Amino acid sequence: MVGITMVTALTAKTVKNDNTVQINKSKFFFSITINIFMTNFKYFLKYTTIMSENNFPDYITFPRTFEKYRWYKPILVLIIGTIVFLALQALLLVIFSAAYGSDSINALLLQGYESLNSEVGSYIGYLSVAIFLPSLYVATKIVRDRPFSSYSSSRGGWNWKLFFKSLTIPLAVYLIFEIMNTLIHGQKGPNTLTLTFFVICLIIVPLQCIGEEYIMRGLVMQTFGSWFKIPVLAIVLQSIVFTSLHPYSILGVIGVFMQGICLGFLTWRSNGLEAACALHSVNNLISAYFVALGFEVSSSVITPYDFASTIIVSVISTLALYYVGTKKGWFEEKTEKLW
Repeated sequence: MVGITMVTALTAKTVKNDNTVQINKSKFFFSITINIFMTNFKYFLKYTTIMSENNFPDYITFPRTFEKYRWYKPILVLIIGTIVFLALQALLLVIFSAAYGSDSINALLLQGYESLNSEVGSYIGYLSVAIFLPSLYVATKIVRDRPFSSYSSSRGGWNWKLFFKSLTIPLAVYLIFEIMNTLIHGQKGPNTLTLTFFVICLIIVPLQCIGEEYIMRGLVMQTFGSWFKIPVLAIVLQSIVFTSLHPYSILGVIGVFMQGICLGFLTWRSNGLEAACALHSVNNLISAYFVALGFEVSSSVITPYDFASTIIVSVISTLALYYVGTKKGWFEEKTEKLW
C-alpha cells in the first residue's frame, strides 16, 4: 500500500526499548487516522444527502430505467460473466506457463500479494483482473438487458476527457505523500524498474483498475442499488464484496473497505465510473512503480502505518477530486452515444 509521511517528532518520547517505540507509533497512526476520518465524515454525510443538481439519472439505480430490466438479469450477467472470466483466466495462465514455466507460475500464484514484488507476478496479477472488462461486455451482450455503456455512467457513456482530468488531483496527492515517505524511510528493496515494465504497467494497470471498477462499482453496486433503491446501502454492500476479494490481514481489510466506500461515493456523486477509475489507477500505478523502485514492498500483512496512510490518502484524494470536479463542472458533461 502507498505510504504517507508522518511527522514523527509529534510522537517523540524518551523510551528505553523498541517495543515501546513501536506501540507509541501505532497509537499515533491510529489517532491520526481517526481524526482525519472524523474531520471529513460530516463533509461526507453532507454530500451523500444532496440530490444531483443536474438532470442525469441517479447512477446507482440507473438500470431500473431500462425497459428490459428485470431483477434477476444482473444475476444472469454475473453467471455468464464468471464463465467467460474463468475461460480467459485459464487462457492467461496457459500463456504465462508456456512462456515462463508452469512451476514458476504456480509458485507465484501461491505468494499472494507478495507476487507483486516481481515483474512477472505483477503482469499476471494485473491482467487477471483486467479481463473482468471483456467478461462483463460479453455477458451484457448475451443477456441484452441494457447497453454496456450504462455501466460507464448515467450521462450517456464513458467520458475519456473526464477520466484524464480526474487523474490530475489524486496523482498530485499520491506523489507528494509517496515522495515524502521515500525521503524519510529510504530504500526498502532493490531497484528493478525497467523501461519495459514502466510502459507495460502504464497500459495494463489502468485496464486492471477499470475492469475492477466496472465489476464492483458498476455491476455489483448498480445491482444492489436497483434492488433496494437506497444508494448509500448499495455503496456499503458493494464495498463489503470488494473487501472480500482482497485477502489482506485485518488492518488491510478495513483499509480496503474504506477505499471501497470512497470509490463508491465518488462514482455515485459523479454519476459514472471515470473519476473512480482514475483514482484507482493512480493508486495502483504509484504502488507498482514505487515497489519496482524498491521504495515500497507489496505484502498481504498490513502494518498500522500502512493502514493509516491508506485511509488518509484515500479520503484526501476522494474529497479533493470531488470538490474540484464539482466546482469545475467536470461531472456535468454528457457523452452523447450509448453503445
